Amino acid sequence: MARSDLVIDLVEAHRRGDSSRFRVLVEAIIAEERSNQHHLVADRLSELITTWGSSDLLTRDDAARPVADLVHEIVPRRRLSTLQLAPGVFAAASEIIEEHHRAELLRSHGIEPRSRVLLEGDPGNGKTSLAEAIAAETMVPFYSVRYEGIVSSFLGETASRLDHVFEFARTRRCVLFFDEFDTIAKERADTHETGEIKRVVSTLLLQIDRLPSHVIVVCATNHGELLDRAAWRRFQVRLTLAPPSREQATQFLETLRARMGGELGLAPRTLADKLAGASYAELEQFAQDVRRRYVLSLPDANLHEITQSRLAQWRTQAHR
Repeated sequence: MARSDLVIDLVEAHRRGDSSRFRVLVEAIIAEERSNQHHLVADRLSELITTWGSSDLLTRDDAARPVADLVHEIVPRRRLSTLQLAPGVFAAASEIIEEHHRAELLRSHGIEPRSRVLLEGDPGNGKTSLAEAIAAETMVPFYSVRYEGIVSSFLGETASRLDHVFEFARTRRCVLFFDEFDTIAKERADTHETGEIKRVVSTLLLQIDRLPSHVIVVCATNHGELLDRAAWRRFQVRLTLAPPSREQATQFLETLRARMGGELGLAPRTLADKLAGASYAELEQFAQDVRRRYVLSLPDANLHEITQSRLAQWRTQAHR
């Protein structure tokens, strides 16, 4: 059970409407419950503080409004346990989360938690979902950089806007996410790139270096070969998220079948064979499409025919 002084401070913080202090105290209680091996209580508190969208804990950050055109704030809801990840990727992500849960212990020994993560892999295999899960598990806001607001045709504006993003991020505990990182961190040795882009890359890498460890910066790319060579060295953790194998696809489809509460027309293993080469996102989209057509066709729905029809569409689209 959490210490009585923590509970008293928690109630006092709620009475004053001090949401920041309230959150810190809840995190302290979670850490104490975990240290006492009360993992069910800790997990439940963690879930509540992460998904309680109506409370002040997860309302939009008022301080983010001045940079709303530069970053998109997302309430993180995906959990690590719900993602289909290779064992090595799951273990690495779990270690990062643990390091941030126990950051004070590390700092008492002069060590900082790792906070710079690069995710590489084909689209649809969980890079964005993993970044969101890291934010959910560490119980911090999730900010995704908006390139349409960052990139400017005016000389010097892009680098200046990047500075605003990093200035905003370093003042709070958060996950800062750069999707399609190769868009803004291109190889500077490329003779086809302008001097402006090279200055942007230099600013970007310098700002990443300067981020405090309480900011977890996660960058995702589908084309690692396009990244500036110096960018790779900035990341303490580099993970590849590969497309699902036959066994992984089968397991994922079984999970989807259970989650959606109904059959998918064919056995998961058979579907995995017929959808060979599909990403996790494509598998989920296929399953949702089958269930959607099935529900809309009730009461005369023929699930097997619906699945065969969707498979025919899949084969047509896959060969385009």
